[in-house]
Amino acid sequence: MASNVKELNEYWTDIYFHLHYPHTEKISHQVIRILQLVEKKEEIGVNEVATYLHISHNTASEHVKRMVEKNLLIKERGLLDERKVLLHLTKVGKDVLHRNTSLDEEKLEQVMNQLADKEKEIIEQAFKILSERAKTCL
Repeated sequence: MASNVKELNEYWTDIYFHLHYPHTEKISHQVIRILQLVEKKEEIGVNEVATYLHISHNTASEHVKRMVEKNLLIKERGLLDERKVLLHLTKVGKDVLHRNTSLDEEKLEQVMNQLADKEKEIIEQAFKILSERAKTCL
């Protein structure tokens, strides 16, 4: 069975469109990408942000500075190497990231409750496999 990537993408965008949280904050896509990077990877500093976003160190530093001022991130010295300054999400940052990248759990629960147990199992297994493979390809 050949994969139909365009169809999968269409399904994903339909799911996200109908089940995402209402967006209440005015927040840029770059800020969300930085929050995701800090959440998903270990030992992230300004250099890693610059590399990830393909921007200069100075630009990345300005983004991070504003995010610290908005209480989305905190900076901490590395435990093993105190010369390193590492970024971590604050509680506010975690909440903002969740609302801007996750599905609304109440909406998702409503949809899942409409499914048969076998359908739920298939969906959960498919998402688990796709998530695991996605983590190994990057």
